[in-house]
Amino acid sequence: GRALLVLLLSATVSLLGGLIFGYELGIISGALLQLQTDFHLSCFKQEVLVSAVLIGALLASLVGGILIDRHGRRRAILVSNLVLLVGSLILTLARSFTVLVIGRMTVGFATSLSSMACCIYVSEMVAAHQRGLLVSLYEVGITVGILLSYALNYVFADVDEGWRYMFGLAIAPTVMQFLSILFLPVNPVKLSSWDSDCQKGLIPLQDTEDRAAAKREPYQEKHYSFLDLFRARDNMRRRTLVGLGLVLFQQFTGQPNVLGYASKIFHSVGFQSNSSAILASVGLGAIKVVATLVAMALVDKAGRRVLLMAGCVVMAISVTTIGLTSRMAPLAMARDCKAATGPNASLSLSQHLQTPVFPQSAVSPVPPASAAVKSQAGPGFAATRGLMKVFASTPSEEVVPSSSLSQKRDLVGQSKKGALESTGPPLAAAPWAQHTVLNWITLLSMMAFVSAFSIGFGPMTWLVLSEIYPAGIRGRAFAFCNSFNWAGNLLISLSFLDLIDAIGFSWMFLLYGLMGVMAVIFIYLFVPETKGQSLEEIDQQFSRKR
Repeated sequence: GRALLVLLLSATVSLLGGLIFGYELGIISGALLQLQTDFHLSCFKQEVLVSAVLIGALLASLVGGILIDRHGRRRAILVSNLVLLVGSLILTLARSFTVLVIGRMTVGFATSLSSMACCIYVSEMVAAHQRGLLVSLYEVGITVGILLSYALNYVFADVDEGWRYMFGLAIAPTVMQFLSILFLPVNPVKLSSWDSDCQKGLIPLQDTEDRAAAKREPYQEKHYSFLDLFRARDNMRRRTLVGLGLVLFQQFTGQPNVLGYASKIFHSVGFQSNSSAILASVGLGAIKVVATLVAMALVDKAGRRVLLMAGCVVMAISVTTIGLTSRMAPLAMARDCKAATGPNASLSLSQHLQTPVFPQSAVSPVPPASAAVKSQAGPGFAATRGLMKVFASTPSEEVVPSSSLSQKRDLVGQSKKGALESTGPPLAAAPWAQHTVLNWITLLSMMAFVSAFSIGFGPMTWLVLSEIYPAGIRGRAFAFCNSFNWAGNLLISLSFLDLIDAIGFSWMFLLYGLMGVMAVIFIYLFVPETKGQSLEEIDQQFSRKR
């Protein structure tokens, strides 16, 4: 019974950690809509508000690793919960723009710290054959959190000061996670003596080797400094190469940007503005949840390498297809920062080309930490040249449909069945409306891309990162790779429009396809299979191999 309890609590901590992360990411797109009018926010102020999360998260990835290694994983999660509670309260009670920015930075810091600590903590808590499943639960939590945030965006869309409720509701899962982790044993890795409470909690979960390893680890862990990450000792340099390669390829396969065109693809297949907004965010979001669940089921059977390589192959094929079809049926990209407010704005697409109809985070397979950088793109609000390229901004009023929730539920149902029937007349005004077949191919490619990312790079990167480093430096190593993940994401998102200007849309996507092929080669050559091995065995395997 005790073993089952520890297992269930570990699962709860992982799932809730992801849920909070996804929720904080997705909720801004709906909240900005109201904040824009309540606080009279200019374009620049909206950029600042959205990127505040990123600044907080980057800070956490710089200092979080030290906290996780010095004070233990469990304590780091508890601290992140408390910081998140403070941040949520600041946001809920905010009366000025400055307070909002401070609140979002606090929340960004907390979610980033929690993302690193959760993955490491859970990977160390459970037996080797369950590790993949439980760490992947984090990714499932993110996808569910994002979907939940959209549901609440719609619920509170017409409520006066609804954004206060949106930000405030994050308190519930945070308190639940805080309580769950209080009942879990202190992580064995951080104990100088093999303490009895820990023994009771872990013996049923881990086999003899794991236990022996946990007893030995405290005495081996002391000797790593941060610079050891770049030295040949214990093959640390190769481990760092694997970690950095995974996080950078995860971004350079174009994942932050591929989804920026989804609204146009949905329009071109004949969906009207409102329904396509819901379909794009909820439909692709639902596909992502399903794909992540598939990854979770397969990770301990098929293994990490297989899922990573299969995901990369499908992603490379998908973006290449989008690149080729867009050569034949070109799509355009708007740059201005004005909300389309007119009732017919969505129909005159040739003049008013809108950017993403849904937050990219809704569908972009979000790794625990890169999540907050994902464009909180929103319907009807076009990307600007500044940071807005990363965070294509808010939904304009027209996008939050006045239709009843039952209609929305039907749409969710439709999208889940994949029966994407046209909910309105095709937009004859659009220049690419005649290429129906090509548009459907593009749409299916996008769905394949979302699924492939959610099966491969999405969950696996963070799982492998939480496994390949020795216990004593695991927190700092994870945080180091994490900061590159943020930086890569920022770079890819910021350079997107300039690159399209320079080389054209289709070449851009063909370039992403090439990066996908390179990623497959990299994984094949450098990333070892870690399924079914204890963390100790993985460490030994790395130390021996040159």
